[in-house]
Amino acid sequence: MDKYKLKQYMEAAPDAKLRDLVQQLLYDEIVNLRIAPGSKLNVNQIAASLGISRTPVAEAIGSLSEVGFVVTRPGQAGSFAVELSLPDMIHLYQVRDAIECEAAARCAYNADDRVVRQLSSLADAFRDSVERRDIRGMKDTDMPFHRLIIDSCGNPYLVQSYEQILPKLIMYQASMLEFIVKKNNASNPWLSSVKYNHISVVSAIRMRMPELARQCMGEHISTSLNFTSLSGDKEDPFLALQRRVL
Repeated sequence: MDKYKLKQYMEAAPDAKLRDLVQQLLYDEIVNLRIAPGSKLNVNQIAASLGISRTPVAEAIGSLSEVGFVVTRPGQAGSFAVELSLPDMIHLYQVRDAIECEAAARCAYNADDRVVRQLSSLADAFRDSVERRDIRGMKDTDMPFHRLIIDSCGNPYLVQSYEQILPKLIMYQASMLEFIVKKNNASNPWLSSVKYNHISVVSAIRMRMPELARQCMGEHISTSLNFTSLSGDKEDPFLALQRRVL
């Protein structure tokens, strides 16, 4: 854990309680996989690394437990970062499909030319980043692409539904991007499709074809899921992430 990052949080929100800032810091670390899924959260270690007492750390972990990003395990002491698994990703992506396919169709009706240009730029940049195996470039263009479609769909209930799944979705998206840069994934048959999916979605939106936009988004989500499922060398691909050291 980075005490300098906590200091930045404190400077940005000087009136916030320390436990709330620690909660936000831990949340960001978990969601962006800087704390590996399944890792044990050692209160003493985290407090020491941040240069603070145990109390705000323990309170922050308790709050994250209430919203499902920290869990306990039967027969084991302590708290752990929420785990990822292929079955859980499948369930999440079923919900994602319902939300984002409809959002893409609505976007084909409602998006103005400025939004279409932004989507096109993000799609092209994502394709180029995948070809270079540039994980930073992929992170900077993947979720912003999907976020822009959601924000431009014109339906506040779709936006609200997306917000509910977004934190967990960010975790799975971050893991998928890590799988893309693995050398042994170069032969994954779905890799070539992943990098062009965004462009297909934009083309349908630009042509104002809602049903085609819906279809292209559905194919993209399915491709992402298929790519991930084949990234584990005959095991759940998320087990390797959970073997990382905190």
